[in-house]
Amino acid sequence: QVQLVESGGGLVQAGGSLRLSCAASGSIFRIPSMGWYRQAPGKQLDMVATITSGDSTNYADSVKGRFAISRDNAKNTVYLQMNSLKPEDTAVYYCTAPVVVDRSGTQYFTGNDGWGQGTQVTVSS
Repeated sequence: QVQLVESGGGLVQAGGSLRLSCAASGSIFRIPSMGWYRQAPGKQLDMVATITSGDSTNYADSVKGRFAISRDNAKNTVYLQMNSLKPEDTAVYYCTAPVVVDRSGTQYFTGNDGWGQGTQVTVSS
């Protein structure tokens, strides 16, 4: 079983920066891919950025050039550096680890356990 805990959200003015962190714990040997999603009020859940254990990244067009995802595999932690924030970036941000390889070498889908509790990011204009 895996647990994900996010931190780093808050209130920031437009043009400012925030750094989100998400630490995974449990019986973990490797997490092939981790990512960040966000959900604004009344809107669907959208992918923000993903990163593989080999540091291959993917970004939503709306955040390219402003956000940077990174990870520390030794700490099972993923980060999201958010710069040049805009009011439309306001949302609850969730980290995810959809697949985990545990210490016995078993790979499994995490399901609902593979999502963090979410952290609020509010960007004022």
